[in-house]
Amino acid sequence: MLNKLFGFWSKDIGIDLGTANTLVYVRGKGIVINEPSIVAVNQKTGRILAIGEEAKKMVGRTPGYIMVSRPLVSGVVSDFEVTEQMLKYFIDKVHQESFTLVPRPRVVVGIPSGVTEVEKRAVEDATYNAGAREVYLIEEPMAAAIGARLPIHEAVANVIVDIGGGTTEVAVISMGGLIASRSLRIAGDKLNDDILRYLREERNLLIGDATAESLKVSLGSAHTLEEELEGRVRGRDLVSGLPREILISSEELREAMQRSISSIVGAVKSTIEETPPELTADLINRNIYLAGGGALLLGLDRLIAQEVKLFVKIVDDPLTAVARGCGFVLENIDQLKSVLVATDKGEYI
Repeated sequence: MLNKLFGFWSKDIGIDLGTANTLVYVRGKGIVINEPSIVAVNQKTGRILAIGEEAKKMVGRTPGYIMVSRPLVSGVVSDFEVTEQMLKYFIDKVHQESFTLVPRPRVVVGIPSGVTEVEKRAVEDATYNAGAREVYLIEEPMAAAIGARLPIHEAVANVIVDIGGGTTEVAVISMGGLIASRSLRIAGDKLNDDILRYLREERNLLIGDATAESLKVSLGSAHTLEEELEGRVRGRDLVSGLPREILISSEELREAMQRSISSIVGAVKSTIEETPPELTADLINRNIYLAGGGALLLGLDRLIAQEVKLFVKIVDDPLTAVARGCGFVLENIDQLKSVLVATDKGEYI
């Protein structure tokens, strides 16, 4: 009863709880928060020092007793207590301008399609403990398809490829359900690691995660470019131990990321191969849709189109597709309960 009373003044929210970034959609307002899923913890006291943008500024710049990390790995909770605190921070931030002392919102959270029951329960429990009144879970490819406004309830094949920070989700959706799907733990973070490893092994240069991410965004590509790009990168020389700057090309980065990109393309092929023939026939005249930050990698749409011989399109604002989908479900919860993931707590019945 008390929860319902507090919930009257609370703002219902949809959360894209990503490995790299967390986006929060507020009912009636749209996306109001887009911050890194990063937390800084003082290991001496156990106190959380910063979350989100403030914590990101500390990456690689803190003393040994301050740990700056991501509480989610490959889209699933790796540190339950820190994830709970991060969710509480975002829920409280949404309500900081209202008069709600104890927010108790309804929350829709996106989760990878390949999670186990234990991993699913971890997200659900962390969200409840962070202050949610009701928790609804939705698989990320379904949320991305809804966010892209695909006709998921029609008897046609909707293919969505959601490439986030920790996971790549490939799904064929028809009649409101997943017909075939793949959840691959190769995505943006793995591409960053590929760049780190290449520079370390081939160019004897040690760089940090933030620099690798920046290189991927500015120079990275999945397909040959009409005009190849070049840029400079600074790091520590592994031979002398001193700072060094080198010139690197988009061709080198493409070589570094080739194996991981091939795995993503392979997952798309495998998912389509598992699709029933009648739906496969639909794809001749329909697009494969790319969502998530990885969709912005130069030439990835061209490469997938070339490999699967089908049309490929990047959805509008791919970074926010899952969050927008969670928000749309939140706004139409009674009509869209069938697309939610069933839980032991029985809220969806």
